[in-house]
Amino acid sequence: MKEIMVRAIYCEMLGYEASFSYIHAIKLAQQGSVLEKRVGYLAVSLFLHESHDLLLLLVNTVLKDLQSTNLIEVCMALTVVSQIFPKDMIPAVLPLVEDKLTHSKEIIRRKAVLALYKFYLIAPNQVQHIHDKFRKALCDKDPGVMTASLHIYLKLIKESPESYKDLTDSFVTILKQVVGGKLPVDFNYHSVPAPWLQMQLLRILALLGKEDQRTSEMMYEVLDESLRRAEINHNITYAILYECLKTIYTIHPKSELLEKAAKCIGKFVLSPKINLKYLGLKALTYVVQQDPNLALQHQMTIIECLDHSDPIIKRETLELLYRITNGQNVSVIVEKMLDFLRLSKDEYTTIDLVGKVAELAEKYPFPYNSWFIQTMNAIFSIGGDVMQPDIPNNFLRLLAEGFDSDEEDRQLRLLAVDSYLSLLECDTSGLPQRFLQVISWVLGEFSFLKEGLEPADVVERLGKLLDDDAITTETRCWVLAAMSKLCGSSDALCKAEKVAHKYTSCLDTALRQQAVELELLGRDVDLRTRVLPQHGFCVWLQVDSSLSFLDGFVSDALARGAAPYKPPHQRQEELSQEKILNFEPYGLSLPVSLSACSLTDRQSPTALSLSSSLSNLLKLEGVKRVWGKQGYLPEKQATEEALAQEPSSIFAPSHQQACSESQQTTFSTIVEQDQEKRQLASSLFVGLGSQNLGKPEASSSQRFRRKVRPEDPSDVNRSLAVSSSFSHSSSALDVLLDNAIPDPTNLSDSTSEAVPAVGNTEVVEASEVSSLSGGSGPLAQPSSQVERGLESDLPSRLPATLVGLLRSDVEELCSGESLSLSACKVFDADALVLAIFLSNISDSSIQEVSCLISSEQLKVPEMCSTFSVLSFYLNVVVSLYRLVMEAPGTQAIVRGSVSCASQATQSFSLTLSLVDFIRPLPLTTEEYGKMWLSFSHDVKQNLMLLKHEEEDQLEAALTALKEKLCLHIVDVIGAEGIMACQLVSGRPCLLHCHTHGGMLAIWLRSPIADLPDCLLYHCQKAIQER
Repeated sequence: MKEIMVRAIYCEMLGYEASFSYIHAIKLAQQGSVLEKRVGYLAVSLFLHESHDLLLLLVNTVLKDLQSTNLIEVCMALTVVSQIFPKDMIPAVLPLVEDKLTHSKEIIRRKAVLALYKFYLIAPNQVQHIHDKFRKALCDKDPGVMTASLHIYLKLIKESPESYKDLTDSFVTILKQVVGGKLPVDFNYHSVPAPWLQMQLLRILALLGKEDQRTSEMMYEVLDESLRRAEINHNITYAILYECLKTIYTIHPKSELLEKAAKCIGKFVLSPKINLKYLGLKALTYVVQQDPNLALQHQMTIIECLDHSDPIIKRETLELLYRITNGQNVSVIVEKMLDFLRLSKDEYTTIDLVGKVAELAEKYPFPYNSWFIQTMNAIFSIGGDVMQPDIPNNFLRLLAEGFDSDEEDRQLRLLAVDSYLSLLECDTSGLPQRFLQVISWVLGEFSFLKEGLEPADVVERLGKLLDDDAITTETRCWVLAAMSKLCGSSDALCKAEKVAHKYTSCLDTALRQQAVELELLGRDVDLRTRVLPQHGFCVWLQVDSSLSFLDGFVSDALARGAAPYKPPHQRQEELSQEKILNFEPYGLSLPVSLSACSLTDRQSPTALSLSSSLSNLLKLEGVKRVWGKQGYLPEKQATEEALAQEPSSIFAPSHQQACSESQQTTFSTIVEQDQEKRQLASSLFVGLGSQNLGKPEASSSQRFRRKVRPEDPSDVNRSLAVSSSFSHSSSALDVLLDNAIPDPTNLSDSTSEAVPAVGNTEVVEASEVSSLSGGSGPLAQPSSQVERGLESDLPSRLPATLVGLLRSDVEELCSGESLSLSACKVFDADALVLAIFLSNISDSSIQEVSCLISSEQLKVPEMCSTFSVLSFYLNVVVSLYRLVMEAPGTQAIVRGSVSCASQATQSFSLTLSLVDFIRPLPLTTEEYGKMWLSFSHDVKQNLMLLKHEEEDQLEAALTALKEKLCLHIVDVIGAEGIMACQLVSGRPCLLHCHTHGGMLAIWLRSPIADLPDCLLYHCQKAIQER
């Protein structure tokens, strides 16, 4: 039976009804072994719902199991009670569940508390008498039981906070113990003690301390401790901080706590991580009504969030602006909301924001009537038919009821008429149905206000709407109703009757009724005057809400056996109880080609072999990747492509003139954008305070922006050149790197010019310099001291521009009968220069020597260096290639070939390490701190340190990293050290090292996604080899 029941559960999961097995599930729960009872209880909890008839057969079984001495049986009974028992069966099991609150086993007590919580949710009056036992559960020695009781108290305190003020001290004590790490380690999550318990307690304290100074004073200490301890960079600590911030701003304020909370919100808002920025905006939205000045401190950041690439950030920013709207900034905020709605495709966002815009437009005094009409027209156009129906209804009621001033009412209605007449002159096929209904009603009611406008012209324009096949029946009824009000002249009546005659035989009842009424009202002038007076919108109607005039009809219908009326909520409740699960089988999702397939009676849909037809249904070729780890990608990819098209050697002297011109243009653009943002801030945040309106945030808020007027123009040119090479598109990062990254030419002792480039590529620049031994003549004789295979003399053949730079030893690549190839790596500031030496080792001249290199990792273009002649023994030429690693990797392989007329083609390969492309990045500690907060990609690792006597482990580790990886040591503070480097050219990476217990905890951060992981690999090697 157990196996059969498992199969029945599987059938129900697939959507097939297995009601024949319900009674067997109850029988299996009533008898058999413990394992069979578990399967039976599981099946019952999945098959039955609270109003199922078979549930009565389970009551005695549950009562028996609740009194059992077997813990498993008691647990199963308590689980079923809390899942499917209705409120009518609560009295039967409530005494036994109460007794389980004093059970010796903590799992029984916890399940009993959860069962009572379910009872309280569905029948609160039946558990009122056991509130004292809830208090005992709160003080239970087991943390799990105590945690379960918090669910009940959160619900109780929400309903009546005053009744539980005396428990504040208990909740504060529990939170202190949790924050202090007094709970067992099993409750920790990522080294954070019981985070969900902390959040539950913070919500309860917020309810208890609201508008109560004495109660709030009991919480200040533990809230301060929670803020201090929840500073680990992990998502769960951010959630705790968010709840802590809400609690601090909900209870009676304390200045010290508010300052700390404001700093936390500032860190969130200024964070480059999208999740943290969203959390900061959400927290700011929550607290801004209590402390508007907090929004003023971050006004420029809020302005930048309006242009963020992530739509969720934009939407939360608009929610924040909605909360700070007043009569002075309403027009600017409404404009920003409408701009966002025009680009949004999300239906939920449209419904939400359209309602907010309509509320703002109606709530605050209109700057001028035309603004209100234009705003409402935009709402109707954007919101379409998905907006809430009360929005157009409220607008029409506002036009009908008017204001205190009759002249103002007349002007507003006349503006609406002019606006809608102009809309009808254009193409109306794209207007939503509700907007057309509003236009019809307004023109039918108020078109008489416009002087010189004939009713016949309005009827003619409305009649054109009916010619559109996309118009719904409901909208046609609105148009006909408007025509009925415009039949004051013979011409208008003639045109209206002509239109209505087409619908008198319509199959739709409502449309046919409206057409017949129009014809009757057109014939009887007196009836039309009484039913549809010209100023009927101003008449207050007496409405009989009880519908007493239908009493006779209702009594007669009940006497004939009709069902009594049921309110909507009662009907909805009966419908919801009628069927909980969908017992209908799911339809087969078969392609059209299989629609004619026939299935035998006993054939299962899963037995069909559809692999041949369905294997190619899902095609991902050509599908654009839109989302990634960093959020919305299209804008970022466009920025990276634009940057990739620029020459990678941004420090070459040959490009200085062009760079300076582009920098001046970029600088002027930055100034203009900054001025626009300030003007927008002064418009959005006006009315919130008397200070800092339209001004940038203080420097203490760690706001990173480009300087408007730097002291030294050369510094500007240099910083702009550096920042243009970064692939990170964040404005905060750009400005930070402008001020933080020094001139890479300072990395070497030589100030020589860069090697001239040959070709024009995006990633790798290659250059060729040919030099003959023995001077500048065309074919100089080799020195007599040079012998075959002597590599020590080869570096002297490098051009003068590379002589002062650091280089590696010469490495032989390959050797043949006539040619020998060697290579040397020269570490330039902005590239790795690969010098390939081609030596003639034969006794004769070599004609047409060519060298070709390529690399998949470096994306080296297939450029060929060709030399016309290599004559005499040991004649050497040098081919130089400037290499830049675009995508970080632990290593890159360069492959090449060399050919000449006298021998076959020779192939060679050379492995380059990431370390070859790493350069030190000199920074101050302050610059390091700013950059650390701006980078979003990080990786952490603990490395084992080898113990040496009389050695400072941190100093030894930092020295090893500096020497082997070319890192710059920024500062050493106690047992912590910070280092910085950059991947040529100009892509930084920061390191934070901390020693503890023979381990080195290393933390790397960078704006480049893969750079921390790749560099960590080489850090491990450096520590192991030291």
